[in-house]
Amino acid sequence: MPGKRLSMRKIRQVLRLKFDCKLSNQAVATSCGISRTTVREYVRRATGARLSWPLPQDVTDSELEKLLFPPPLSIPASERSLPDWAEIHKELKRKGVTLFLLWQEYKEAHPQGYQYSRFCDLYRAWAGTVDLPMRQNHKAGEKLFVDYAGQTMPVVDRLTGEVRQAQIFVAVSGASNYTYVEAIWTQTLPDWIASHKRAFAFMGGVHELVIVDNLRSGVSSACRYEPDINPTYQEMAQHYSSAILPARVRKPKDKAKVETGVLGIERQILARLRNHTFFSLAELNQAMAILLTEYNQRPLQKLPGSRRSLFESVDKPALKPLPKQPYEYADWKKATVSIDYHVEVDGHYYSVPYQLVRQKVEVRLTNTTVECFHNGRRVASHLRSDIKGRHTTLSEHMPKAHRQYAEWTPERLVRWAGKAGSATKELVEQIMASRAHPQQGFRSCLGIMRLGKCYGPDRLEAACERALTINARSYKSIASILKHGLDKQPMPQQRPQLPAIEHANVRGAQYYQQSN
Repeated sequence: MPGKRLSMRKIRQVLRLKFDCKLSNQAVATSCGISRTTVREYVRRATGARLSWPLPQDVTDSELEKLLFPPPLSIPASERSLPDWAEIHKELKRKGVTLFLLWQEYKEAHPQGYQYSRFCDLYRAWAGTVDLPMRQNHKAGEKLFVDYAGQTMPVVDRLTGEVRQAQIFVAVSGASNYTYVEAIWTQTLPDWIASHKRAFAFMGGVHELVIVDNLRSGVSSACRYEPDINPTYQEMAQHYSSAILPARVRKPKDKAKVETGVLGIERQILARLRNHTFFSLAELNQAMAILLTEYNQRPLQKLPGSRRSLFESVDKPALKPLPKQPYEYADWKKATVSIDYHVEVDGHYYSVPYQLVRQKVEVRLTNTTVECFHNGRRVASHLRSDIKGRHTTLSEHMPKAHRQYAEWTPERLVRWAGKAGSATKELVEQIMASRAHPQQGFRSCLGIMRLGKCYGPDRLEAACERALTINARSYKSIASILKHGLDKQPMPQQRPQLPAIEHANVRGAQYYQQSN
């Protein structure tokens, strides 16, 4: 019966408006100031009691109440069929299954069984006897809880005898408590992502949510209301069509599943391996995998079946399929586009469209590729190179015919260098001529410009003269000469005359002396 029982005067008003005035349930509800479901319930009860309007004059309020609300039949408890609460608890984990639906099915099979309110009370009393993590009502395929165990495992280097502590990663499926465990060297982001990939493969599918403690690896900022998820971790979740949900700060129930799973792993697996000596991570994981199979197949104490059988029947059918390809690990970093329209990654320079000079971009790094994003849109993609100091440049990123852009041009740099002296000018010309494109030499030239401001033009000119003499034409060479005061030392020998450089980008001094 929804809501509080109304006064008999209002019930009479409901019946009059419905049966005599022929109003709709909504109109009756509006007129009487009650809900539509309440109107429907009173009309149902009156119809069942074969009442109409007008009511017989001799029907008092007490008699009307007995007709509409007859007392329930008294059935001895011994004649009522008690539900299988463990099966009820298991069925509740399936998507869309509610306690009310299970009660309806129970009543269809046992018409003399308990009414809904008593059914709920009895179930809650039974559920109170089950361990907290087991009685939490997690839906099938909904949540995967992940964390590191507090305990580590020692691994001995066979050659040196050095002992290294391996971290223990644990993942627990919410509805079935099916558990995955592995040893890994660190809690860094690459290892954290790799453990997730293997956990998904072990489960044979993907949960809707991954519940994670506020680890530095996965959560950049552990804000109570808006935790900042690491972009690589977020990208991995998107690849697997899942979502990351950090456990709330100081809410132990949010991570009770994985904490209980960790405790079980420590007692049933790690403790049993405490007297074993392992000489590699692979040996440790192989031993843990054998014990993990036993752990997942061990019968549960207060529920039927095992973790594995529950997973196969409840969780696994609800999991999302694995993607065709596993996630490829990628780091993200922010960079500012230099005036030569390149960004620096591990000492190598990659081009982006020249219109983005001095703007911020996000760089996505995998083992094989470098991708640049601006305002969420990919603007450049390159094969990754490990050659430091070199450039990877796409022609479509360059201004047409090297036209003047921003405020720096080869001509301006050469004119500036000439103010310091002929050696500085010649060095700048040679730096730009040695590149596939003059703009690729801008960084070195600008660095030399800053050195001139620090040490003065005279010392810079002397340093450039020495650099040309010893054939060390780079910013680092000039910086080293000035730092160690070598520009003040006598020249080792006269600078040799180098043969002319045959290169399409060598234009000669006359080209750089042209006005803008």
